[in-house]
Amino acid sequence: MPITIRDIARKLNLSIGAVSRAMDGYPDISEETRQRVIQTAQEMGYVPNRAARQLRRRKADAVGYVLPSNTPRFADPFFTEFVAGLGDETARHPFDLLISIAPPDEEAEHRLYQSWVQGRKVDGFILTHLRIQDWRIEYLSQQQFPFAVLESVPDERDFPRIDIDRRSGIIELVAHLKERGFQRIAYIGGPSELQSQASQLEGYRQGLEAAGLSFNPDLVMASDLTSIGGYQTTKRLLSIPDPPNAIICINDETAFGVLRASHELDLWVGQELAVAGFDGVQVSKFTEPPLTSLDIPVYDIACRLVRMLVNEIMGQPLPERQVILRPKLLDRESTGGNSS
Repeated sequence: MPITIRDIARKLNLSIGAVSRAMDGYPDISEETRQRVIQTAQEMGYVPNRAARQLRRRKADAVGYVLPSNTPRFADPFFTEFVAGLGDETARHPFDLLISIAPPDEEAEHRLYQSWVQGRKVDGFILTHLRIQDWRIEYLSQQQFPFAVLESVPDERDFPRIDIDRRSGIIELVAHLKERGFQRIAYIGGPSELQSQASQLEGYRQGLEAAGLSFNPDLVMASDLTSIGGYQTTKRLLSIPDPPNAIICINDETAFGVLRASHELDLWVGQELAVAGFDGVQVSKFTEPPLTSLDIPVYDIACRLVRMLVNEIMGQPLPERQVILRPKLLDRESTGGNSS
């Protein structure tokens, strides 16, 4: 027969309620008693009924992540590394990780968040790919529901977040390309509503100005953050009169498509055409040629966001509620550098 809370209570001469509250971390139980209960439970081989525990505590012991996309993108290296970090870190606490996918800003996304919040299916959310006007932040703030954010957000509200200094990273990348002799620098961005697009486009404009290069709207095109989109957009860019000799991409996945299109056009990448991405995903070092990228530690960021969110859920203070990270330039052969 499995060991129950009643068995532990009988052995310690405590009430069932006291044992239950000790296991759930209630403050009216002394630390000495709590440790005695935990140790005895371990010695007796007690396995808690998680569903009953969640019902008592009105907590799901779960973190939610809704991938904002119109199509499944779990093969995208960014999401592969990010979700791996979320999964590994939630398991350490331990929490479950609940993942779904929904088209951004559409009714299905609204219903999904509302269902998980109202049904208490998760205790908090990780948010990525923020929009300039993001209803998710407004909704979760109104519901007083915990969340942690990856992105630089012009929002004065106090919530845990990791800001990526995309603007400074792109400025550095433009200067890098100018030093390598590339002066017709194009930019393939993403949807205009994304905060990352706004930040990187601003960095592109400021980088050109700082490098003494003129801004040409013909060299700026939007894509959908996918390699297929990058491939198609590159074909359009390279077919215009006086095409670019360098292309900066909003993310690495877009840059993979740029590389494919460049190879089909028999361009010598790194010499005739420079290509650079953003994110520094692991697979970027294995492309042909290896991709220059602005690196952010995707896996580590995901782990850190989970730790920040768990502290928020538990009502524990955070040493830093806003962390700012500057991307690191990985200089590789796709912009004429050495593979690294």
